[in-house]
Amino acid sequence: MPNSMPDVANQTQAQTEGTLDWVGMSNIEVPMMVAASDASERPVAAHVEAFVNLKDPKAKGIHMSRLYLLLDQLSTEGELSHASLKQLLRDFIESHQDISDRAFIKFDFDYHLRRESLISRKKGWKAYPVSLTGRYDEGHLNLELAVDVPYSSTCPCSAALARQLIQEAFDAKFAEQEHIDKATIHQWLGTTEGIVATPHSQRSTAQVKVALSDSVEEFPIVALIDAIEDALKTPVQAAVKREDEQEFARLNGQNLMFCEDASRRLQHRLNQMPIFEDFWVRVNHYESLHAHDAVSVTTKGVKGGYSS
Repeated sequence: MPNSMPDVANQTQAQTEGTLDWVGMSNIEVPMMVAASDASERPVAAHVEAFVNLKDPKAKGIHMSRLYLLLDQLSTEGELSHASLKQLLRDFIESHQDISDRAFIKFDFDYHLRRESLISRKKGWKAYPVSLTGRYDEGHLNLELAVDVPYSSTCPCSAALARQLIQEAFDAKFAEQEHIDKATIHQWLGTTEGIVATPHSQRSTAQVKVALSDSVEEFPIVALIDAIEDALKTPVQAAVKREDEQEFARLNGQNLMFCEDASRRLQHRLNQMPIFEDFWVRVNHYESLHAHDAVSVTTKGVKGGYSS
């Protein structure tokens, strides 16, 4: 009869006693079907963190394989939804019922969407970094959705300075002419001499975290991305023809933004979405003028919620 295999976690006690906030694994790679509120199930390649607390000060350790196998079962037999995530965390605790009473999990993945260009309506893929985080504590689930959305921002100050230079170039060009016909002005405006300066723009990123209400069944990933892009008006593009590039330039010119403006736009939009009980926004403008970045942070202002 073969000898029984040793089980150090069960058969020995901690050399130094003490409770631990979280114990588990990070960077677990699993494929997962995500139930999103755009009425589709979408496969993603997720990197996962899975933890339980260790409330027994004498316990040697947790059973990490139990967490992994429960996660693997969800990956192969189910889909990631509000209900399945809550059940997964309950199962984490149940599998460690004598030593744990809290559980935590985080899924990081790129969420790919087909996005239509501005004028030509050509389509292309855009990948949005997404995080789904769940924490189960004292019978209550805290669920968070986070997404990074890239966009373009054009500096209002730079635009004003560029306009001034164009006005000065116009005065210098036509200083000796009392009357100028429309065709002459039209032709001049189409030259590099006419548009002597342009404002500086830069790629920017809105990092947004929202606390989801208990009424949410499927994850509103697309709704959140759409709300962010609609509020900012200048999301980066995928497939682009010349007419799309021209429209993108127009949108940048009509939506001049400091980082403060972008934060306030997002704050206003998210305040109108009751499915988000709380939110945290960080706007990053990766300056083309400076070697440093311009940053603004705002929250919903919920007592006991997100802090800046």
